[in-house]
Order: sequence, then structure tokens, then C-alpha cells
Amino acid sequence: MAENLSDIQELPGVVHEHKNRLYPIFLKLDQLETLLVGAGNVGLEKLQSVLSNSPDASITVVAPLVSDEIKILLSSYPKCTIVNRAFRESDLHNKRIVLCATDDTALHHHIKFLANQRGILVNVADTPELCDFYLSSIVQKGSLKIAISTNGKSPTIAKRVKEFIDGLIPVEMEDVLDNLQRIRNRMKGTFQEKVKRLNELTKELVKHSYEG
Repeated sequence: MAENLSDIQELPGVVHEHKNRLYPIFLKLDQLETLLVGAGNVGLEKLQSVLSNSPDASITVVAPLVSDEIKILLSSYPKCTIVNRAFRESDLHNKRIVLCATDDTALHHHIKFLANQRGILVNVADTPELCDFYLSSIVQKGSLKIAISTNGKSPTIAKRVKEFIDGLIPVEMEDVLDNLQRIRNRMKGTFQEKVKRLNELTKELVKHSYEG
């Protein structure tokens, strides 16, 4: 693998006709009930990803066996609960999002069918064709959050891009955002005039970042 993203070049003769057609959104998981089916290593990874970004998320974990790591993790999150048994159809009641993280492919297909009948979005670990959405790699510096997707093709590349972008963004970004918010709140004029002025200010910010 190339050491830097700038070293990655287009392969000769390859025509890139297909773009990533996923639409990125940021969910308020503290307002949406989430179900996680499975509580092993993969379930732990899902929980760590979700809770590191949305610590107030309300998550119900259903599994016959629950790892000690998950029990320890969830002990710090009062809005998360553990149901120590196999999945039941009633577990979908009032849920808006389902994460499947077991080694039972048939169960995943069953949950996908039941959930989609109810208009519930499903993510199935390592099975892109069963996913209504993917969990992305995320870069965060204060209030700035960037989600990265490879359309389910390569989590490894997503991780490398995350590392690259993370290194570009200064740790002072939260101070920058706070200052820009104060400036925006004090500005007079129409919305278009405010946008134009803020664009001018942020152009200078990018210019100085590259010069530095």
C-alpha cells in the first residue's frame, strides 16, 4: 500500500463510471431507539463506534451470551440495556435502527425482513447486501465531524483516509468554529451577504493553514 494518499494513482485503462451513491447523514441517536443483536467482539466494535460518537444513544443489546467487555462498557451508559436471551420479533417494537452482529446468517436475513416490514433501517456486520446503511469511519475535532465511506468496499482504505484527514485538521479547530459562530451571530445583512463574508474569512483560514 502507498505510504501517502498522494502516492495512490489511477490505474491505467480503468474507467471509473460508478460513483458512491450513498447519501451521508448525521443521526441524533439520543432521540432514536437502537437495537443491537449480538454481543461478541463484532457487537463490541459496533457499540464502541456508536457510543464514542453518540454517548447518549439509547441502545438495547439482545444476545444469549454477552461478553464481559460489553457488560463493562455499558455499565457507564445508563441509557443502554442488556437483554440476556435470543432475539424475538417483539424486540423490534419502537426501534428505529437495528445493528446485527452475530454469526448466524439466517437470523440476519430474518431480522432484515422483519425490520424492513416495519420501516426500520438495518446494518448487518460484514454483509453489505443486507445493509440499509453503513457505519462510516469518522474524523472528529471538536464540533467538526467528517464521515468517510468506501461504499462498503474497503474499511481499510476508509481507515487510512481517516488517519490522513485527521492529521490535516488542527487541534484548535473547535476554537476556530467558536470564533466563526460569534462572528456570524454579530453580522448584519442578508443571508447571502453573511455567507459571502464567511466564505472570505474561511478562505484566509485555509490559506494560512497551508502556508503554516
